[in-house]
Amino acid sequence: MPAASTTLRVLAASAIVSLSVTGCQALDDTGVALGRADLVNDLAARMDRALEQTWAAEYQLSGGRTASIAQTEEPLRSSYTWPDGKITVTQEAVTRCANAAGRTSCTVSPPLLTAGKPSVIVYDEARKHGLVTPPAVIRLLTAAALDPEATIEQSDTTLAGHHATCVDVTGAGDRFNACVTTEGVLGSFTGTLDGKPAEVTLSRYTDTVESAAFEVPAGAGVVDRRPTTS
Repeated sequence: MPAASTTLRVLAASAIVSLSVTGCQALDDTGVALGRADLVNDLAARMDRALEQTWAAEYQLSGGRTASIAQTEEPLRSSYTWPDGKITVTQEAVTRCANAAGRTSCTVSPPLLTAGKPSVIVYDEARKHGLVTPPAVIRLLTAAALDPEATIEQSDTTLAGHHATCVDVTGAGDRFNACVTTEGVLGSFTGTLDGKPAEVTLSRYTDTVESAAFEVPAGAGVVDRRPTTS
């Protein structure tokens, strides 16, 4: 079982065990009443499934900046691109790129063999740069669901042409809004992550991925640190 998937399932299960379904009610896509724990579990399950599928998404960040996520199931690989850098994880290598003074440099390292999907490494790296990642949003949501003082309200919207379920969470002086599409892709987030304001909105989604999404940027300087074979 993928590492990221296990984490999300454990968090969701904890919410179900700790909460009764008589709290704040919401409606799912079929109009059936959902408790707070059920809603969290549904959103976690959507993202959990998406971590194992092929898709690409582009996002609008604050200040007009952009970011993107791409991953494929076969071959197994994933990539996250942001204004100042990019990380790509495949079965052959981990490639980290950074933009500075108008130049892009990339370092290619040996692949990391883990029990999880490449997206685990990608999301961890992206979060270090202050970017919003699906697992981070699910953890925030689950923590709020476990807080008896938190209020979670559900609504629906359309983002980049795709239906999304949204939750507005208020608790312990904090507030955030997150949307997840039917496909399990993060649709939007507005709130605070690691003590810093964060905002992201889905601008494009596709279930096909161009191979260029996993290549180093054109004109980038590349240092390959993988051991050579004789």
